[in-house]
Amino acid sequence: MPPRESPRTRRVADRIVEELAECLNSKIEDPRLRTLTVTGARVSRDLSAARVWVSGNVPPAEEPSVLKALAHAAPFLRSYLAPRLGLRIVPTLQFEIDRSIETGTRIEQLLRDLEHPEGG
Repeated sequence: MPPRESPRTRRVADRIVEELAECLNSKIEDPRLRTLTVTGARVSRDLSAARVWVSGNVPPAEEPSVLKALAHAAPFLRSYLAPRLGLRIVPTLQFEIDRSIETGTRIEQLLRDLEHPEGG
């Protein structure tokens, strides 16, 4: 079980989600990244690193290229975050695709299929 987040790391993570969402919508030029939604973030205890989850209508075949584009944009995104977070050191950013929405939709469909089996 991962250690509980401190209130400070939670606040920083929430702020990163807000600011990155704004940046992706308005400042990023790559059209693949403009459609992404920032769904969550977790910041290390020492605030040196942040894992950021994004979702969007990204086909599985394009996920590696989208993650590569996010990694390429990470220095720009960190410089965007720096004055907004007000931290001495801005966390490094590591991006992952958030599949929880697709997983939830799949589970709901399976439960519906159990309630109403076809042909019966």
